[in-house]
Amino acid sequence: MNEKIYTIQEEQRLDAFLTDQIGQTRSQIVQLIKQNAVTVDGKVVAKPGVKLKPAQEIKVIFPEAKESAPKKVDFDVEILYEDDDLLVINKPSGVTVHPAPSVKEATLVDWLKKRAMRLSTISGEERHGIVHRLDKGTSGAMVIAKTNEAHEALSLQLQDKTMGRYYLAISTPPLKEDITIVEEPIARSSHNRLKMAIQSHGKYAKTEFKKTQLSKDESCELLTCKLFTGRTHQIRVHLEKLNRHIVGDHLYGVKDKKEKSEHILLHAYLLYFVHPKTKITQYFTASLDNDMIQFIEKNFDMENFYENIKPDNIRNGFSTAN
Repeated sequence: MNEKIYTIQEEQRLDAFLTDQIGQTRSQIVQLIKQNAVTVDGKVVAKPGVKLKPAQEIKVIFPEAKESAPKKVDFDVEILYEDDDLLVINKPSGVTVHPAPSVKEATLVDWLKKRAMRLSTISGEERHGIVHRLDKGTSGAMVIAKTNEAHEALSLQLQDKTMGRYYLAISTPPLKEDITIVEEPIARSSHNRLKMAIQSHGKYAKTEFKKTQLSKDESCELLTCKLFTGRTHQIRVHLEKLNRHIVGDHLYGVKDKKEKSEHILLHAYLLYFVHPKTKITQYFTASLDNDMIQFIEKNFDMENFYENIKPDNIRNGFSTAN
């Protein structure tokens, strides 16, 4: 059995807290609670809606994963960097990161298992090595931990912001200002459980958007997005606050026949973190996928495009760079 212990920092519901910490769905958390796998201050809890108080200790015991028939992995993943402690990859769009009851196709975790590499176990059997995730439709840079020590160190960096990400997005319509900062709390939408929304009771979230290049017809633009926090759907929710959406995003945007993209044009372009062993800050750039490149080549002037997205230009274009 694998177990994890958490200490509560602020009042909130048990199921909401564990959903955020573990990264599973609310229904999966409910199942853990029904299996008597969750204790609060040493006592087994039976109700997902238990109100937690600061300083309480939560222990979750993850059951051993049941053996299941291996899924056919019909995709490959570009490896940007690999050593004994970690792996940096360029996740393809359309690939789900880890298994869930609703996921029928092979996931990134299945691809990792197929490679038979040693991975951290700190996040449970179904999330081997997964330090942070990207939505199914989002492509780009991810770091995978091979050891529990590396996993713990990288997770701490997510919290203290020594790990960070810059995203590229094709957004419509264009923003008015060169730099736009959105600082609004995010929680699950009360109207659509598939969506997140700006909610006063939500978790603090901050995103900085920078205009990078207008399309030739000025109907959309390439945005560079810097995340200061890592909330679910953060970029999409904060753009919705500005009455904008990412091309191909039919959950947060209005489906438009003019949008010639089958998937969301959002890409985790630049990832940086302090290597857990060498203590040196490393930067990794993930090349854009074919669908995004094709859309850009058709709709943008390519003369200065690659100059605009040079990593140094991306980092230096923000009010707070890393």
